[in-house]
Amino acid sequence: MAEGLSREIALVVNPSAGGGRAARALPAVQARLQALGCRVETAATRDLAHARALAGDAARAGRVVVTLGGDGIVGCVAGALRDVPGAVLGVLPGGRGNDFARVVGIPLDAEAACEVIAHGVPRPIDLGATDDRTFIGIASVGFDSDANRIANEAPGRLGRLVYVYGALRALAAWKPATFVVEVDGERLEFTGWSVAAANSKAYGGGMLLAPHASLEDGAFDVVMIGRTSKLYCLRMLPKVFKGTHVRDPSVRILRGSELSVRADRPFVVYADGDPIGELPMTLRVLPGALRVLLPRPPSTGQQGAEPRDGRTRWA
Repeated sequence: MAEGLSREIALVVNPSAGGGRAARALPAVQARLQALGCRVETAATRDLAHARALAGDAARAGRVVVTLGGDGIVGCVAGALRDVPGAVLGVLPGGRGNDFARVVGIPLDAEAACEVIAHGVPRPIDLGATDDRTFIGIASVGFDSDANRIANEAPGRLGRLVYVYGALRALAAWKPATFVVEVDGERLEFTGWSVAAANSKAYGGGMLLAPHASLEDGAFDVVMIGRTSKLYCLRMLPKVFKGTHVRDPSVRILRGSELSVRADRPFVVYADGDPIGELPMTLRVLPGALRVLLPRPPSTGQQGAEPRDGRTRWA
């Protein structure tokens, strides 16, 4: 992959993302990418199916597909690109949560993030997938289903606080559910709050649900939160932003490349902030399925703690 001067960009924009944040950022983003030497074609999406079609066509034409929106469009477009040989994805944050950008070190200001589009390094990352949907971050179900639904219906002016708002609103009506989970053949049943397949560390605008998850280890961190009182859960919520909730005895984490989950009542599974289907569901990791433009690692001149497989741990 050459430097920014030779990059042909297909900029796929979700104009409604972040309560209009992406649309407002678009003129400055276009100007900055052009100043950095990129050739840019811009298309606004009507819906996720339209975004997939735009991305697939652009990737097959040899252009770098860059999303400007939230994590939902990132996961959607990733699914369209994963089967296109040589495809590369770039990410400009324009949503409310922007957790993928936060985890991999892409600037949260879209104009500043253009530097990564022009000069970043394409690195392979894992994706999560169901039979017909792909996601890049965390898929979760249970209490998270209710919280996500409420957050998606909330006013855009709440910004990233919308996810905390959704959780607090969902808490009032929540009743524990019983889940049957199978991780790489290991089966367990428990009653509690939620099950999550974490391909990445964070969701909900900076909540570190799975602080040790990696985008390049070929496995989910499967996070299960068992039964507690509502007051106990409320007290634990701030810990999720630091990732220290994983020390709590109500939290159990398994690692595996495949997760199957069902429950004693209907639930919608959400991933990257969007609904992806209903239970029962099986989710799988697709190792190294897509190359994404990420910030260049700092040149320290020192050998640091390199992983044994020789890969740089981006996340």
